[in-house]
Amino acid sequence: MGGLAMLLGILLISCILLNNKNLILTALIMITAGIVGLFDDLIGLKIKEFQKVVRNIASSPTTIGRLTLDPGMEARVATDKAKIDLETLLEEKKIEVIGKVPIKKEVEEREKILAQIAVSVFLVITGAVSSKVLGFQLGFFVIPVVVFGIVGSINAVNLIDGMDGLASGILGIASIFCAVFAMINNNVTAVIPFIAIAGVSFGFLVFNRYPASIIMGDTGSFALGAGYITAGFLGNIIYFALVALAIPIISVIVSLLHRSHIIKLPVEPLHHTLHYRGLSEKKIVFLYWTLTLLICLAAVFAYQILW
Repeated sequence: MGGLAMLLGILLISCILLNNKNLILTALIMITAGIVGLFDDLIGLKIKEFQKVVRNIASSPTTIGRLTLDPGMEARVATDKAKIDLETLLEEKKIEVIGKVPIKKEVEEREKILAQIAVSVFLVITGAVSSKVLGFQLGFFVIPVVVFGIVGSINAVNLIDGMDGLASGILGIASIFCAVFAMINNNVTAVIPFIAIAGVSFGFLVFNRYPASIIMGDTGSFALGAGYITAGFLGNIIYFALVALAIPIISVIVSLLHRSHIIKLPVEPLHHTLHYRGLSEKKIVFLYWTLTLLICLAAVFAYQILW
């Protein structure tokens, strides 16, 4: 529920800078998306089930579900196949149950997407988004572009919000560089919304860094994802905003490939696979932050050299 603090932060900044149309509209989209995420968070207060946590006590690797556990390794029994394998492995005394974890109820994916599309339509009907995107005059085709952009950004940020400080740090870094890119191009109207998003992200990061005292939940991740891409559309720097968000976008692509059975991950999303492979949470977060920083720096330098 920490996302509510982020919404209050962007609302406060907007009240101070009432004359900035782009900021006000970005804040409205963030609040609208945040309310959608809040409903998901409230539903998540109910427990769907308790999943067992097991440890491999055999002297050799043991496979349960889609995971292969080395001796002493622990995992949560989540999939139907893993639950079936569990009974056999317990009888063979290859694993032991060491605990249970609560799994929250969630809104159906289809319902989430429909709600996110509604947020996108809200932005479209304001008429504030230019029909010229990435140098192309799209006309009415800007509508599906905006819908795809907001839905994609919300889900990208939501996907990486799985470790302390990961999402807020990446969005803070990306927003700062979007503001820098806008200043390089003398695009003053695009600067303020990104500075505001960066301020909210870094302010939240103070409490969300490892070990986190509060988490943003869907309220915060929906708001950040929608607000960030909205600022990109309104400031007409959507191309740079997408590049700066490369790490979350790549994570989404990898997850889609996994769900399509094109590739196989031991656990999803990608940052949890890295954790499963032995990287600590702090190292993974630092890695993602560093990669985002390097991509943004490279994009700025490349733009200055080529254009």
